[in-house]
Amino acid sequence: MDQPNFTTANFNFSSPGFCQPSWNRKGLVPAVVFSFCFLLGVPGNIAVILLKPNWKHLSSLSQSLMLNLTLSDLICLLTVPLWIYNLIFGWTFGLVACKVLAYLVYCTVYCSQLTVTVLSIQRYLVVVRGWRCHQVRKSVLLVLLWLTAAILCIHAVVTEQLVTDDQWIRCRPHYSSETEWVAVLVTENLYGLVTFSLIAFSYICLYKKVNRAVFFNNPQTTRLVISIIVSNCILFAPLHVINVLGVLAISIKNYNLLKFCIDNWNTAKSLTFVNSSLNPLLYVFMSTTICPFCLNKELLQQDERIPQTPDVATIAEL
Repeated sequence: MDQPNFTTANFNFSSPGFCQPSWNRKGLVPAVVFSFCFLLGVPGNIAVILLKPNWKHLSSLSQSLMLNLTLSDLICLLTVPLWIYNLIFGWTFGLVACKVLAYLVYCTVYCSQLTVTVLSIQRYLVVVRGWRCHQVRKSVLLVLLWLTAAILCIHAVVTEQLVTDDQWIRCRPHYSSETEWVAVLVTENLYGLVTFSLIAFSYICLYKKVNRAVFFNNPQTTRLVISIIVSNCILFAPLHVINVLGVLAISIKNYNLLKFCIDNWNTAKSLTFVNSSLNPLLYVFMSTTICPFCLNKELLQQDERIPQTPDVATIAEL
């Protein structure tokens, strides 16, 4: 039996007698996750922007990247109430708002991941390679980050449409062909794989470098490295797995597998918002406590048992 064409179906949103249900139970799980992200992440990111905890020990470039990370996460999380409404009650704000909002979310998520990646690379270059990053023009770097993110997510403007799902009008991706669908999923997975690989490589090298000195051999370093890598892996892994299964389902034209992916994409995407909620904790409150005494040279001189290594000066620039 031929499988239905699930990528090019046409829907009539203005049929006479159409009555939209009052709420949708299928969207409750991702809506709860979204609500948790909003309640935790918005105050957390605002607090980071206002208080800037421990930022005085960071270099000017690191402070700019931290602020950019916090702002991108905050902008992303501020859109959450509309996505909750979309999940529970359907989309009632029109096609233009759907495309603009989806593009904004993709752009902020991509920029957040790029900022984290640049932070990791910067720390790797300063500590492991001994480079000086204070000569980097911050404004140019930030513009490049946002421009790259804007280009990577341009597909959202094209694919985001108003579609019907069990008599519900939704704002979600809708592809004109199976080839377009596969191309978007593969691109998202390649982007996630590259950024995660760079983050993991940078922090593993950083840990090996600072761990050579007795002074840096402390459990806080281990907790930071593990939390950064594991949190990104856990929170983005479900989306990448669903994307891979989606590509497989489209390739072999397995309708049941694709339906499973469609039913779980919202939940998988909602988990990625948790990362925006955790970033203030992982990259601000924890990152500056790797070595609380390495910024105070007077304390180092009081203990002759602690080796004086050139790494101390480079760590202070992070």
